[in-house]
Amino acid sequence: MLKFSIAMSLDGFVAGPNQSEQDPLGEGGEQLHEWVFELAAWREPHGREGGVVNESTPIVEGAMTNVGATLMGRNMFGGGPGPWGTDPWQGWWGDDPPFHTPVFVLTHHAREPLQLQGGTTFHFVTDGISSALAQAERAAAGKDVALGGGADVAQQYLAAGLIDEMRLSVVPLLLGSGTRLFEDGAGAGLALEQVQAAQAPGVTHLVYRKR
Repeated sequence: MLKFSIAMSLDGFVAGPNQSEQDPLGEGGEQLHEWVFELAAWREPHGREGGVVNESTPIVEGAMTNVGATLMGRNMFGGGPGPWGTDPWQGWWGDDPPFHTPVFVLTHHAREPLQLQGGTTFHFVTDGISSALAQAERAAAGKDVALGGGADVAQQYLAAGLIDEMRLSVVPLLLGSGTRLFEDGAGAGLALEQVQAAQAPGVTHLVYRKR
């Protein structure tokens, strides 16, 4: 199963305007994730202590359960566009990223795998979303594959009808501009059934599965 989780503003944006290396979620985009930053279920995998348990906890735990590999785009991995250079970007997460699985990064620029601590190895895939998914499924060895984003990669998988489960965490925030998930008809015609809805502090979670 390919499962995708993302936070979204009430007006449909998953990142604010003017994304950059200094502001990867765009202006105001970090507000989309304030609800998750305080959760113990999010803090523990990121090496942070404390945190709360609330109605968002089972949603976040469900997104992480039974994951054997992760997919993401170059924008989520970071480091800016173009060739990797002589001192390539190592990711946002330090020496021990929270994934603890193989991670497959879609990019136009080839690079040798990056092995870090805790079981995370980043593999850089240059031949498209189908190849990346096939590699991730092999690495997952029967477990689920998590799609991390960003929006461009998610739109490609939506358009191809390859996402099996989608978790939208809708935040009562109006960004006004930025990056929309459902842009240019991405996912149009995909038959979904709602399997869960949960209201939590600062966010409402909607879980859908492909029919």
